[in-house]
Amino acid sequence: MADDFSIANSEMQLDCDVLSMKGTVRTAFGTEVSPPAYAKGWQIMPPSRSMALDSDKDVVGYTRSSWWQRTVAHIAELQCQLNRIRSLKPQGLAPHEGEIAAKIETHLNAARQAADRKKNLWSIISGADIDRAFANIHRAEIKILRLVPKEELSEWGPFVLANARQHLGSEDPRRDKLEKQLRNNGHKLTEDLRELAVTTLLAAQMVEEKERAKARSFRNILLASVITTTVISGLFILWGFLSPSSIASNICFTPDPAKPKICPIGRSETGQDVLLVMAFGSGAAAFAAAVSLKSIQGTSTPYSVPLMLVLLRIPVGALAALMGLVLIHGGFIPGLSNLDSAPQIIAWAVLFGILQESVTRLVDRQGKDVLNNIRGAERGFEASSTRKG
Repeated sequence: MADDFSIANSEMQLDCDVLSMKGTVRTAFGTEVSPPAYAKGWQIMPPSRSMALDSDKDVVGYTRSSWWQRTVAHIAELQCQLNRIRSLKPQGLAPHEGEIAAKIETHLNAARQAADRKKNLWSIISGADIDRAFANIHRAEIKILRLVPKEELSEWGPFVLANARQHLGSEDPRRDKLEKQLRNNGHKLTEDLRELAVTTLLAAQMVEEKERAKARSFRNILLASVITTTVISGLFILWGFLSPSSIASNICFTPDPAKPKICPIGRSETGQDVLLVMAFGSGAAAFAAAVSLKSIQGTSTPYSVPLMLVLLRIPVGALAALMGLVLIHGGFIPGLSNLDSAPQIIAWAVLFGILQESVTRLVDRQGKDVLNNIRGAERGFEASSTRKG
């Protein structure tokens, strides 16, 4: 069990439950140990809040987002690398190395503050905290590469090259030169290639930041579209109740002049007619959205683009149902000017709600292009290898 315990500490992230009442920590194997034996300097705090785990101020939060969890874990790993570099030189870092290490600490603290900052609507829309966290993490990685001892530098070659292939075009001179040099060195990074690796990694990370900024911008456009179409739908419903003759009359039909009007509800136009038509349009759009999920991919970015693509369909379906019936009422569709019954009106509302897919599919395609442009370690290199710098 002792060997298993040490392996778990070094090769996997332990599943820790902080028990404020007992003052113990439960490991992945179900055993409970006291904090001093488990991790020196850990603090036992209520699990409902963010908790400082060590003297580096790395934290865990049980109610935070998955992006937050990944970000603080990445920060903790970079802090561990910096601490290890310092421990390898017990006599102390050289003056210029000390300045670099101090700047790494600054970047990591800025990333921690950005990740742990309480979010508000503006910070979510602007993405300032996310961009700040990513930018500082990337710059910390660059500076750690500058400090890595010569004995361990060789293993950084594949890491830098992978980033270059994911984010830089095949014609980028930095990537091309680094690839050739590493190929000649058996993919091992040497001291004379350190600066080339630094500039290449920096360029790749800056491209990645731009890719994420594009995704955030597209998410904001989708969010604005969802809000706008929802407000417009609500205004049409309100207008239908305030002035039925202005709105509801355009979705009622008179197939026989000698008989009363045929409306979605009853024989006279009311605001409920507008509400019913738009409700069926939204419901049909929601059904179409559920079917379209098979072609919508998820994303590891914190911008929820796929969710926005699904939500956009709901108000667009409501508007499509209303506008479609107005077009029929106005004789815009050849050979179709009057509907004979209320079920026919509802059926056409459902049809128009589904037909909104012809518009939102185009938006889906754009969303896929935006998400495909964001490349991470889990993505292949084939598409990125043909990209232009």
